[in-house]
Amino acid sequence: MADDAVGATQACAQGQAMPCDLDELRTLFLFEKLTDDQLDWICRNGHVELIEPGVVFREGEPATCFYVLVEGGLVLTRRVGDDDVEVSRTTQRGVYSGAWHSYLGDRVPQLYTNSMRVTIPSRFVVLDGAALARLMREWFPMAVHMLEGLFFGLQSTQALTGQRERLLALGSLSAGLTHELNNPAAAAVRATASLRERVAGMRHKLGLIAAGPYDRKALETLIGLQEEAAERVAKAPTLTPMETSDREDTLTDWLEDHGCDQGWEIAPTFVQAGFDVDWLERVAATVAPEVLEGAIRWLYYTVESELLMKEIEDSTTRISTLLGAAKQYSQLDRAPYRSVDVHELLDSTLAMLGGKLSGVRVVREYDRALPEIAVYAGELNQVWTNLIDNAVAAMAGSGTLTVATSADHDNLVVEVRDSGPGVPPEIRDRIFEPFFTTKPVGEGTGLGLDISWRIVVGRHHGDLTVTSEPGDTRFRVTLPMHPDPLMPAEAAPHEEPAVPTDTDPA
Repeated sequence: MADDAVGATQACAQGQAMPCDLDELRTLFLFEKLTDDQLDWICRNGHVELIEPGVVFREGEPATCFYVLVEGGLVLTRRVGDDDVEVSRTTQRGVYSGAWHSYLGDRVPQLYTNSMRVTIPSRFVVLDGAALARLMREWFPMAVHMLEGLFFGLQSTQALTGQRERLLALGSLSAGLTHELNNPAAAAVRATASLRERVAGMRHKLGLIAAGPYDRKALETLIGLQEEAAERVAKAPTLTPMETSDREDTLTDWLEDHGCDQGWEIAPTFVQAGFDVDWLERVAATVAPEVLEGAIRWLYYTVESELLMKEIEDSTTRISTLLGAAKQYSQLDRAPYRSVDVHELLDSTLAMLGGKLSGVRVVREYDRALPEIAVYAGELNQVWTNLIDNAVAAMAGSGTLTVATSADHDNLVVEVRDSGPGVPPEIRDRIFEPFFTTKPVGEGTGLGLDISWRIVVGRHHGDLTVTSEPGDTRFRVTLPMHPDPLMPAEAAPHEEPAVPTDTDPA
């Protein structure tokens, strides 16, 4: 054990060695209940050291040493993008940091989860991580078992519940996507069946025209009108319900005045195609009065066929767009970490959640001048899903959802706003806690915002905040536009305790 103590002292030594006073150690809350023999063991297996101002250890380095402040001052920081964000600053005796979870051994990555620097000359009790692990297991075996159970039990529970959260989200998205795909697919099927009937009718009318008293010139003019009718369908104006009704009445009157039975049946299709009385007058001037009705119906089949083909085109385009959104959302066949236009991610998520947004007014306030940023795209889509789904739930499926993007210095900002009743002040500080939910039992896991927080803060070194008042709740996601490519993004932000004190672990 003596050799181990020498090795530990050499491995963790950075400053000037100082005397190890048992009475002084006993004044530190961490050691106040230890016996003289235990305090002596700490002095023999560790050491007291005076460290000058500067960096003691850096985030991401192997965690080898455990530091307890005897006197002085220290600052803990965490890397967020290009900045070091201060986590804690204290001069309180007894606070500790470093290899605090060495007792877990190689079952967890033994890395410093933040950086520590000394602000003034400071004295520390320093223990090698292996010595701390041995101390914990020999002196507090029951406490270690309980800590291990708490640590790994929480990890396991979060993993299982997180998986359920993702499955619930997948089920919700699948249901929404199925609903969204079903509508255009059903429309395409209906339009195809109707088109088959219209084509059969056109063949019948073609036979009648061929047998009818049309001269070559009249047929050429009629065919020209048919081509013009097809072109008009593609350029048909959008009318108000009142304008549509007025035009249908006008065309119905004209058709009946010119001997066309059931003009009320033909008029709506002609109005939808953008036809007016002047165009029908050109048809009437082209053919003899006795064959006018046949010519009108021939053009009617042409127009209706074009409208049906346009409906099929729109439906299949909608299906293709939805499938493209699903691929964008899932990030299939794409690198997990890559540069993306964040608006594409937002739009794909909104498309995937289309079924839930049917009663919601969606407002996009995008700053299209924003550059592409390097992110874990698939994981960010999970964040957008959680935030938008929560917003829709808060509004009970009816209200205004606003998705906005902007720049804030070197950060890209995404805001998801809803017009719901707001988050009550008494729970606002708890909504990012794991397993905290306001939903009824069985409807929420309480991990949606916790997972979102981990992805934004832990993986992307950004920030996720909320402001809320009745009618205006805003979840604000801040992402660095220029993330440090060497910065590890695997840290789980909720796993690191800050420096504790004797009365209130900070």
